[in-house]
Amino acid sequence: MIATQHDEILLASLDMGRGLPANVHFLNEPLPWSYYRALRTVADWILASTLLVACAPFLAVIALAVCIDSPGPPIFLQRRVGKHGKPFTILKFRTLQVGTPPYSLKVAEHHSAVTRIGRFLRRSGLDELPQLWNVIRGEMAIIGPRPEQLELIELYEPWQHRRHLVRPGITGWWQIHHRDAIPLHLNVDKDLYYIQNQGLWIDGLIVIGTLRIVLAGLAAGYRSLRGRQPEVSLVDTVTQADSP
Repeated sequence: MIATQHDEILLASLDMGRGLPANVHFLNEPLPWSYYRALRTVADWILASTLLVACAPFLAVIALAVCIDSPGPPIFLQRRVGKHGKPFTILKFRTLQVGTPPYSLKVAEHHSAVTRIGRFLRRSGLDELPQLWNVIRGEMAIIGPRPEQLELIELYEPWQHRRHLVRPGITGWWQIHHRDAIPLHLNVDKDLYYIQNQGLWIDGLIVIGTLRIVLAGLAAGYRSLRGRQPEVSLVDTVTQADSP
């Protein structure tokens, strides 16, 4: 059983069940070879494998907490677009109630669809940890552009597909500078900036920024576990969105 979850603003008219649109053409031009990119591929695999083994007990505790907090599977699966437009299945810890419409608007943390443990996982970024398996499989990198959703690809302009020249990442330049409701396809410039400036310096800045977000999120998530905020239903959210 797979939970239905959606984190982005989507058009309700999009067909959620199909694959890549036939009219979408990805750029297959290779980036110039560099020692940095070659070493990053090996380093990502080693780091992801080490973290996955070391964090296995912690991941098991989170999975158990997700199942106890709300009925349903602990892992959420969704099809995303990888390097050169190759689709793959991304893994995340489930943070929404099972049955949440996939075409819903941005779900705020105080929303009734967000589980209590899900609120903590979102604020801390720990819901992304299962993606270490995607890194081991070669579908993702530790640092890179966020993997785009299949349903948004046909909204791209041709130049925006350059973000698919590299493997998407668990964290990245976009992730540490932009964590609100704007869809990914409207923030491609941040992903392209990272691709054009890849190197140890910008990777270091991203690591520091990610740690700051995680630590701040852990503190905020811990506070949220101690007391619930007022809940808002999906109907209320849509009604507010339709209001002038």
